[in-house]
Formats: sequence, C-alpha cells, structure tokens
Amino acid sequence: MTHVIQRRTVAVLAAATVLGGLGVGASISAGSLLIAEITGNPALSGFGATLSTAGAAAAGIPLARLAMRKGRRIALSLGNFIAFSGALLVILAAALPLSWLLFLGLGMLGVGSAVQLQSRFAAADLAVPQTRARDLSLVVWSITVGAVTGPNLLSPGARLGEQLGLPGLGGVFVFTAVAQLLAGLVVWFALRPDPLLTAQEAARDRANAATSGSARAADAASSPAEKRAATIRQYAVIVAIAMGHAIMVGLMAMTPLHLHEHGASVTFIGFTISLHVAGMYALSPLAGMLAGKIGSRAVMMIGFVILAISAVGTATAGANGTLIQISLTLVGLGWCAVTVAGAALLTELTPDSVRPRRQGQSDTVMNIAGAAFGAVAGVFFTAGGFPLLSVIAGALLVIGVIATIRTRVPHEIVGEDRAPME
Repeated sequence: MTHVIQRRTVAVLAAATVLGGLGVGASISAGSLLIAEITGNPALSGFGATLSTAGAAAAGIPLARLAMRKGRRIALSLGNFIAFSGALLVILAAALPLSWLLFLGLGMLGVGSAVQLQSRFAAADLAVPQTRARDLSLVVWSITVGAVTGPNLLSPGARLGEQLGLPGLGGVFVFTAVAQLLAGLVVWFALRPDPLLTAQEAARDRANAATSGSARAADAASSPAEKRAATIRQYAVIVAIAMGHAIMVGLMAMTPLHLHEHGASVTFIGFTISLHVAGMYALSPLAGMLAGKIGSRAVMMIGFVILAISAVGTATAGANGTLIQISLTLVGLGWCAVTVAGAALLTELTPDSVRPRRQGQSDTVMNIAGAAFGAVAGVFFTAGGFPLLSVIAGALLVIGVIATIRTRVPHEIVGEDRAPME
C-alpha cells in the first residue's frame, strides 16, 4: 500500500513543482527589470535575485518546523500561498508604484523557491532506500519546465500588463500569482495522505515493535558519542550541499559579464545560461538512478569532480566562448549530482524525529552560502577575472569533498556491509 501512496505523492509534488517553478522562473527574469523601472536605478536591479534568495533562506527552517508538527501538505501549501501573496504585492507595487512594496513582494515570492526545495524532501519521506534518490530527482526534474518556460512569459506578460494598465513587466506577475495559487491548491487538495505524517506513524510503529524485545531495544539505543557522531555526519552533508551550491552560483553569476567583456552577443549569453539551466535539472533523474545504484556519496564525489573540471574550464577559457559554454553546462551537471545525491544522503542519515528540521537547515544554509558567494563573486572577478574566481571556487570544492568524506560511518570505512539507517 505504501508504494501506491508514494507514486501518488511523487506525481502530486511533480505537478505542483511544475506550476510553482513556472511562477518563480517568470518572476526572477522580470523582477530585476521591474526594480530598475520603478526605482529608476539600474544599479539596484541585481537586488531582485538577492531578495528572492533571502526569502527562500528565511522560510526554510520555519516551513520545516511546521511540517514536523502539521505535515508536508500544510507547510508546502502555506509556502505557495505566501508566494502568491508576494506576487499580488508586486502587482500592487507596479500599479502605484512603490519600491518598498516591490521589495517586500519579491522577498515573499522567494518562499516559493523554498517550497520547491522542500518538495524534493517530501518525495523521499515514504520512499524505500533503493528508490529514494530517484523519486527525489523526479521532483527536481520538474523544475525544468518552469525554469525554461518562465522567462518566455516576459513578452505575453508585458502585453497583459498593458491591457491591465500596469507597467509592462507587472503583467508577468499575474502569471506568477496564478501559478503559485494553483500549486498551493494542488498540494492542499491532492497531497493526501500526508507523506511525512504517514512516515512518522510508520516510524512509531517500528519503534513500538522494537521495544517488544529487550535485546533489540538495547541494540537500538545509541550512546551519546554515537549520537554526536551521527549529528556531525548530518551537518557534514549540509556543508557539502552548500559548497556545491555556492560554487554554482558564483561561477554562473559572473558568466554573463565575462562573456560580455569578450564581445559575446546577448543571444549567445542567453543560450549559455540556458545550457547551464539544462545541466542543472534535465538530467536529475539520471543522477537519482545512479545514486540508487552506486550510492549517494559516490554520486556526490562525481559531482565535485565535474565541478572541478568546470572550474578549470572557466579559469582557462579566456575569450573562448565555446569552452565557457561547456564549462557552465558542467557546472550545472555537477550541482545536480551534489544536490540530488546530497538530499538523498541527508534523508538516509537522519532519524525520522529530526529529519524535517535537518532538511530545513540544509535549505537555509544552501541559500545563504549561494547568496554569500554570489555577492562577493563580483569582487573576486574584478580583482582577477575568472582565473581568481575559479581558484576561490576550488577552495570551496575542497571543503565540500572533505565534508562528503566525513559523512562516512566507521563500519563503511572498514568495508563492512552498510546497515539500514531507518
């Protein structure tokens, strides 16, 4: 029966993620332009992405805590409804116009990104270990639709905005509001039974069964030292995921400027970013299936190797636009492997009682790391171009590799069979 619920859960989450991703993809493209239009200061346009990231980071832990108490259905749908409200504020800000209201709305829209991140964990709540990474990756893959389609809504959104008497780009957020509302309704009405509450109930049943035998109960008990070691492994996964995300954001953020400085056309730059986005999401099911075959840690290490190759490419490409395109596509692929496999590994290593909390912490740290390195990437790029930025990315990569190695448990290191974590 559980496998039937799991298939339904993945399908519902994928559908909601397609809708939510559509809204987020459109708003990220339009937000920066709308800031420049309303404030009259193009220098503030980059603040849109920062606000979105800040909103996602701020929502990660509260949504996870709510999920622990009330379940995924309430937490995820609430996040979508907050993002829907943010889109309405942006539309109002465009009509008035008010820059502070625009900033508030864009920050609230960032909660939609937090929902997308936590949806992948929701897909793993009831998954068996052999298919956990695959199920999780299918939800990640669903982001592709919104990421690719969203930016193409700029033109029809501008026409809609004109018809509604809004500044042209304000119409884009009408699509965003509708998409977030529909995503929230899909989760609210269709995510039943709740996967996390069902998993928690099953965990309690297993615990009750375990206590029926005193010997097994004794084996289940962990010493304080073992619990500390387990917690360290969980945080090590969080650090590894954050480093992979920070590398991706830093290298991607400076690519348009690098290409522009070497005379690339806007079309070439746009196609390069599209290749990068495709690398991030399109092959996520392959990363999930590979993690199920060879293990999540192995796929994470493969991801860091790919990121290392991409950093070498960006450091040495210079004016070679083709090499930059290849490198940025590899950045996306490396991020995909680290993120998908890392989410599966964090789920595997974390007990049911604290799993949503760790997942929320992971999403928050991941967003903060990406925003931080993205913010200083311009400084490093100005000082030494892509070569210096790639060296800094390499240092973060080393931290990520060490953290991934640190997630291994002692009996795995000496070659014993891995015991089930749940």
